Amino acid sequence: MNLFTQKAPVIITCPKRLAPYLANEVTDLGFVVEEIFVTGVRLTETINDCIKLNLNLRCASQVLYSLKKFEAINADDIYNNLKDFAWENILPEPGYFSITSNVNNESINNSLFANLRVKDAIVDRIREKRGTRPSTGSELSGAVIHLFWKNDDAEIFIDTSGDSLARHGYRKIPGLAPMLEGLASATIYATKWDRVSPFINPMCGSGTLAIEAAMIATNRRPGLFRTNYSFMHLQNYDASIYEDEDALLEKQITDVPVLKIIATDYSNVAIENAKKNAIAAGVLNLIDFYVCDFADTQIEQGINGVVFINPEYGERLGNIAELENTYKKIGDFLKQKCGGYWGYIFTGNLELAKKIGLKAKRRIEFYTSIIDCRLLEYELYAGTRKPQE
Repeated sequence: MNLFTQKAPVIITCPKRLAPYLANEVTDLGFVVEEIFVTGVRLTETINDCIKLNLNLRCASQVLYSLKKFEAINADDIYNNLKDFAWENILPEPGYFSITSNVNNESINNSLFANLRVKDAIVDRIREKRGTRPSTGSELSGAVIHLFWKNDDAEIFIDTSGDSLARHGYRKIPGLAPMLEGLASATIYATKWDRVSPFINPMCGSGTLAIEAAMIATNRRPGLFRTNYSFMHLQNYDASIYEDEDALLEKQITDVPVLKIIATDYSNVAIENAKKNAIAAGVLNLIDFYVCDFADTQIEQGINGVVFINPEYGERLGNIAELENTYKKIGDFLKQKCGGYWGYIFTGNLELAKKIGLKAKRRIEFYTSIIDCRLLEYELYAGTRKPQE
């Protein structure tokens, strides 16, 4: 049995509310999405297909290849079902593997105990078959086995990714309270940006939104910045499949001569860090960085584009009283300087958002960590607009 060429259910996970954008990515790569759920999508593919998915997806967290479904009332059932599985045909010798899990079962109150039973089953099986004990640990640098266990239903997966795909690997200096790269990509997908017209990012911080916009516009994929995945540490891994997919990443980069991305921040340090991140991502020449107050950001008039602002919203950074004034100034900036553009504000504080003084055309739901957030969309009309019923 060669899992690299055998089709099985594949679950691609993502942060909550990113699934629709993830599904579009998967479809654009030529795969068929069979189900979309709150935190991911399901399809049926091989591990060789998972290689392509790992290298190309922006919004995903993990790409999980299903090995077995079974009933498990308690942790002993987990051990017994997995002890009989042919792990010696999956994990190479001597091998190193890690266990992750998503557990909700009333028989245990600590998912680490479930992880331990999975590890024990695999180790005992391989020791019986080979006479040697594989190494295990918490570092996701080798093979990764994932347990999903809800109530009495259990499923065991190969996590073909390892470290989360939502961290794209270029950001060396994250700054304060940075937006996760996968989330940044999804919020850009949610806008009306055509990937050619100007993308303006005041309050850019460490530059994540501007960098992701440049990468999306030029078809630069996260796989360009990563060299280790869990699938590389399985039996029958054919490095040539990965190398072919990796080579395609460079070939599919496109040149967009008219692309104009502007990122500004009042902090010299933030702009310097953003430039370093842009260098690591290979897009420094695609972004114009300026040190200035957001309200002084230069907006080219007479054209359409997107202005995207991710201000502080008081949960992790910022004083609420000061932020109320900031949000009012953001509204003034959008009204007075950004006519003809689409304006977007990403915030986790809808009370502060009221200070913007504009009516949102759309309020798109997202999460950042555990904070309920909205991407507010404003259609900013050039000149005077007559009231409409």
